[in-house]
Amino acid sequence: MLNDIIESLKENLIVSCQAEGDSPFNSPEGVTMFAKAAIMGGAAAIRSEGIAKTKMIIEQTNVPVIGLVKSKFEDSSVRITGNFKDVEDLISIGTHIIAIDGTFRKRENLSGPDFIKAVKSKFNCLIMADIATLDEAIACEEAGADLISTTLNGYTPETISDKIKEPNYDLVTQLVKRIKIPVVAEGRINTPDAAKKMVELGAYAVVVGTAITRPHIITSWYVDAIKKT
Repeated sequence: MLNDIIESLKENLIVSCQAEGDSPFNSPEGVTMFAKAAIMGGAAAIRSEGIAKTKMIIEQTNVPVIGLVKSKFEDSSVRITGNFKDVEDLISIGTHIIAIDGTFRKRENLSGPDFIKAVKSKFNCLIMADIATLDEAIACEEAGADLISTTLNGYTPETISDKIKEPNYDLVTQLVKRIKIPVVAEGRINTPDAAKKMVELGAYAVVVGTAITRPHIITSWYVDAIKKT
């Protein structure tokens, strides 16, 4: 039987409310406003980065929050919740689900699946494994992850060629066939039709971020299209 929090995500939208760099929304207050607006629109959960931002969203909303802490690997590629302190900090603020990098890259001398296994043995928490490949997903499921998300496909050195404009429907299809725990589709899902297609392919839930909460990027899409005419 699935956990009630996970059950609430089924065939629903999760909105990633993140802001970085010089974005005017790069503050706990800024991303919390995005989260509140997303919930008004029907989002079933929020994905958030950073302790202070995630804490405020948890305190001011009433839906599950998937929290994470971003850092970098030595090659400068993104790492999601890469050490035990990040996990402890997220648990301390009441994060409902913790997103953890499930790739085979090493952190604290552990691969993603091994790190997830260690976290599960040490803490009582729900884990969303952010993966880039099918093999990583299989290993993370075996390690005890509660959900699998395609978040990192296209963002690791081995999958950089997958970083195309279209969502990776093939990967989701493969995961749904092989993985028994819920598969969450994330990455380049920039239209309602793409989100719908992911659910039709068997995705348990869909995460959308940029197309909802990155207005400067959305604006650039329009500007670039106009300049190409």
